[in-house]
Amino acid sequence: MAEQKTEAAEAPKKSKKMLMIIVIALVVLGGGGAGAFFMLKGDKAEAKPEAPVKGAVVTMENAITINLADAHYLKLAFTLQLTEAAGEEAPDIAEAIDLAIDQYTGMKVGELETEKGRDTAKAELLEKVEKAYLKEGETESPVMDIYFTQFVTQ
Repeated sequence: MAEQKTEAAEAPKKSKKMLMIIVIALVVLGGGGAGAFFMLKGDKAEAKPEAPVKGAVVTMENAITINLADAHYLKLAFTLQLTEAAGEEAPDIAEAIDLAIDQYTGMKVGELETEKGRDTAKAELLEKVEKAYLKEGETESPVMDIYFTQFVTQ
């Protein structure tokens, strides 16, 4: 009977040791996981490219009239926001005007009446203009954004 009491007394000691080992392992693993998370998060934040700084603005001299579908018209004028890296010399805006004519010709007035439709068409135009003004060997376009100064449908 004395043997049974000693075995019963040793059993709780083993379970306490095992519980301590599990707790220590969880703390170590949790600390390592948190450390890895913050280290990787820091790398991503540093890897983000810096936003370009606004530079010169190039404005169209006159608004253009574009034929839309179903005998409707769009009177459009815009400016190009250039990056600071583009320099002070203003590029020729004729190519951007040509791209705008291609983008909007034949569109339906209904597509341009909603904010979502205008924003979608503008984003597509901006993408085309950025590609058109991208110089060979460079990775960033000198054009940052397009601002409509006139946008009238009839």
